[in-house]
Amino acid sequence: MLRYCPSRLLRSLVTLMCVHLETSTVYSPADSCEGHCGEKVTCSCHPTRERLPDCGGVKQFCADLSPHSGSLLGGADFRILNSALDMNVNLTCRFKSDTVTRGYVDTGGVGHCVSPMLFETGWIPFDVSTDGVTYSMAGSWLSVHHSKLAEEFKVSLVNETKWQYYGTQDVGGALEMVWNASLINAKRVNVELWGYQETGMPYSDTWQADWRYLYSVGRDVPNSGSFRFVPELLQTPRSDWDVGSIRVCPSTEPDGARNVNALWSGAHALAYNLDEAFRKDPAAWALEKCLRWDQEEKRIASFLSEITDCPCTLAQARADTGRFHTDYGCDIEKGSVCTYHPGAVHCVRAIQASPEYGAGQQCCYDHTGAQVLTGDSIGGSTPDRGHDWGAPPYRSPPRVPGFSHWKYDVITFYYCCLWSDNCDYYFNHRPSSDCRTYKPPKSASVLGDPHFLTFDGVTYTFNGKGEYLLLHSLTHELTVQGRTEPMTSENGSVIMATRLSSVAMRENGSDVIEVRLSDRPTHLQVLLNQKVLSFSEQSWMDLKGAFVFSSDPQNVTVMFPSGAGVEVRGRAEVMTLTVLLPQEFKHHTQGLLGNMNDDPDDDLTSRDGEVTFANSTAQDIFTYGARWAITNEISLFTYDSEFLLNEYYFAPKHDPTFIPNFSVGKDPSDPLLEPVLKMCSGVGASICKYDALSTRSLEMGNMTLLSLRSHAASVQDLRPVLSCGWLQPPKHGQKEGTLYLEGAKVIFSCKQGYHLYGSQERICQGDGHWSGDKTYCLSGNLLAIALGTIGAILAVVAMVTSIVVYSKNQKSSGYQNNTIQFSMRTLQNRSAVLFCPDIPGTH
Repeated sequence: MLRYCPSRLLRSLVTLMCVHLETSTVYSPADSCEGHCGEKVTCSCHPTRERLPDCGGVKQFCADLSPHSGSLLGGADFRILNSALDMNVNLTCRFKSDTVTRGYVDTGGVGHCVSPMLFETGWIPFDVSTDGVTYSMAGSWLSVHHSKLAEEFKVSLVNETKWQYYGTQDVGGALEMVWNASLINAKRVNVELWGYQETGMPYSDTWQADWRYLYSVGRDVPNSGSFRFVPELLQTPRSDWDVGSIRVCPSTEPDGARNVNALWSGAHALAYNLDEAFRKDPAAWALEKCLRWDQEEKRIASFLSEITDCPCTLAQARADTGRFHTDYGCDIEKGSVCTYHPGAVHCVRAIQASPEYGAGQQCCYDHTGAQVLTGDSIGGSTPDRGHDWGAPPYRSPPRVPGFSHWKYDVITFYYCCLWSDNCDYYFNHRPSSDCRTYKPPKSASVLGDPHFLTFDGVTYTFNGKGEYLLLHSLTHELTVQGRTEPMTSENGSVIMATRLSSVAMRENGSDVIEVRLSDRPTHLQVLLNQKVLSFSEQSWMDLKGAFVFSSDPQNVTVMFPSGAGVEVRGRAEVMTLTVLLPQEFKHHTQGLLGNMNDDPDDDLTSRDGEVTFANSTAQDIFTYGARWAITNEISLFTYDSEFLLNEYYFAPKHDPTFIPNFSVGKDPSDPLLEPVLKMCSGVGASICKYDALSTRSLEMGNMTLLSLRSHAASVQDLRPVLSCGWLQPPKHGQKEGTLYLEGAKVIFSCKQGYHLYGSQERICQGDGHWSGDKTYCLSGNLLAIALGTIGAILAVVAMVTSIVVYSKNQKSSGYQNNTIQFSMRTLQNRSAVLFCPDIPGTH
């Protein structure tokens, strides 16, 4: 452990470590942390950096919280750890420099803050004052999309379907809710209903979110963790609110008091809040609302042209982790019932909102893996005017997380589809996008000890020790760096092979994200701007210019606005990396993961343009890899231990003294050889053998083989798929088949009394077009008229042709002109009678 001493070496070390790489600001150990908490690379002012000397007052000025996250609706009571305060101080908490909440000090001298209502997600800066004037302590609070919050932190509606259909046929009686009573600091509570609306001119500065207290359904009731009530029949204007949430808060607080200790339910349709007209005839009431929404949608700008297209298959959707993420309301892994998408087994959402309108895209798939389209099913994929997860800068419509989506895309679905049978209106404005323009990303990986699989399919081994540039794209300002370290055997001896131990990344001025192996085998540690992130409370985090998802300690996925995705997996004490890049990166990448240009021959190109071929000697490839070593000036890594400082910060970025074993012998007397040869077969057998024998570990070889197969499966899932687009069934007919990819067949038939005209069967061809002709279903009489019309037209054409030919043989021009004029008048008269608007070729 590094100890504080006044030596010149240590003072130099600390000074170096406190240099901000971007601004060159220097802090010395004697400086105070006040005003500098959380800054990047200020070694002194991160509470987690206990192995380096701290600047003064890290615990005094930099707040550490428990819990550190809560709903964007506010109300969470959190403790300021390591605080020792007088109970009589005037504790106030200020969020984003403009929202102040009242805090308090408990009997143990620990300060508490209450999170405010925030119309945004992500890390929110806040500071604390003990006198209401001077704010000296600072920290960050994680504001979370309410639907992504764990159930224990919100009010749960018992039988939620009953709540959202209350007042419709055979749905009535008492409504019940439950909550964690320990999270409300009161013996008695009020149960309130709040409503949400958006007012003003869409896409203008007057467009505002309106979150309002409506009334209390229970007052001064015991904080028992449950409550039942029978809704009263209300009149306008209260009944005009049809989207909102239930709030439980201390009964000592005034009605509708904001930013107080509270728990919230999720947003839901307030069927129980609607007036008598709804209860008398819900379908008629809902149709009127649907028609009004239909007219509103026609008046405001369309967002459909700028949203991303859906992947063609479920496999593509689940593999494209840089651009799409599981929809928590329809998740095949969790057995979701897909309430709003019946018939679907899994849905994903586009991670990024559209650039101008902040719109979203949702893509749903059935049990066969095919996309479900609204043209075929009420459960089809639907785009969203308001992205469910919101969009920076948040706060204003339609970018308010969750609630804008409810306002424009969910409650309207109730109007047109769930409370009435008028889905045609809804799907006219929210049609599924098929996948005709979808282009899957390219995938590259680093696995084993380590082996590199480039975007263009080249596989090579580079066992250098150091820090290297894995990927850089100048046009997208994306950088991914990797650190490798020597491996050790079970007895602690060094193995002459390396493993990927840390990956750091940033895109276009985003937060710096680093993922590294921790002290616990297979567990990963995530750092945000050199501070350790905890995923103990939330699995999803909205950061500056990036999203991070970690469902368990072995898996981390980072997603950037460009659509680039970085997956890191911890397996058998080795880190596996996968990078996914959209096609927009083509011709714009360099580094150890190669040039993404569909040309494998130039993948091993150094900074100076020298090409090394994949079939070169292991020594030549080792020399090539060494040339991609980074420098301290561009390093994104954190050096928060004596080991990292000595081995990577002060040492060469590529260690020239570490020469790996370029090959391993196969000694017949080696007891490990037989099980290795038995295990390592098929694709990837050679690197499986190398890893197992060089590390003396069957587990290592097996994990390398499994990682390689996983990469191959991902590449297979992301192969391009051709779509011919949705086919509409004919009027008065139906179709069999809802798959529209290459080779798919759709068969048409007509209802009784109608005859099929056109192609009965159409096949999606390799050129992206359907075979055959458009299909029609015509009644017997109409078909006879159509055939008669076609015959009559052909007769007229034949007559005119005969007349023209005859006219050419006449000497007299006067006779010729009279004849042609007569024939044209005859044709015009016939055409006026014989025009048939519903048959191709007769318009």
